[in-house]
Amino acid sequence: MPIKQPTGQKRLTNVAIVRLKKGGKRFEIACYPNKVTSWRNKVETDIDEVLQTPAVFVNVSKGEFAKSEDLKKIFDTDDQKAICLQILKKGELQVTEKERQAQLESSFRDIATIVADKCVNPETNRPYPVTMIEKAMKDLHVSVKPTKNSKQQALEVIKQLTEKEVLNIQRAYMRLRIIVPAKEGHRVRDKVKKVATKVEQDEFDEELNMVVLVDPGCYRELDDVVRTETRGKGKIEVLSLKEVNEGEEAIE
Repeated sequence: MPIKQPTGQKRLTNVAIVRLKKGGKRFEIACYPNKVTSWRNKVETDIDEVLQTPAVFVNVSKGEFAKSEDLKKIFDTDDQKAICLQILKKGELQVTEKERQAQLESSFRDIATIVADKCVNPETNRPYPVTMIEKAMKDLHVSVKPTKNSKQQALEVIKQLTEKEVLNIQRAYMRLRIIVPAKEGHRVRDKVKKVATKVEQDEFDEELNMVVLVDPGCYRELDDVVRTETRGKGKIEVLSLKEVNEGEEAIE
């Protein structure tokens, strides 16, 4: 009596194919969906959880295996698992048009979520709902670039939204505390005020103690000023990564 395989472990069904062209021939391996990216990102480390079968094919869909002599000639080994690792590392993941569209839609929402997390409406200092960011992105005809990560693309979207005034939006400010020895205090204070959006506290006794709101993009500049002017004696404390009023912006 044949042994039944679990429904989630059927061979060569619901498969993700990774293809590598080498030595004038095409080689493919059959993987579980979503596992290839996890393995390449070092989230999944067990190769047996990635490969549906440790075999090299010339055509997974037709179930045609690669010839041992071809593997030996092109990969200098006929160790199927070792070759699978090479293909997994260097090969191209094949996806259907439906899968590609689903990935793009998922990335689009990821980008919108990052933008919503990093930005506020400057009139209310409240974040926008993700749905409103998505609508603004569609109005801008933003297209997802699969080769760029979501954070990079989110920063580009923030720039476009700001420049084209599709949405009244700005980066949420960081709140920083700057503590500097009195000797360098006056010099540092002047430079900080030029960069800061708002100075909430400015005390000068035995040392300079300032609390300021700044655009996140200015953090590195301020850090350089404090370290350079004080020769490492001053310090910056991040009191909050983003200064926002709680709750979402209401949709009229």
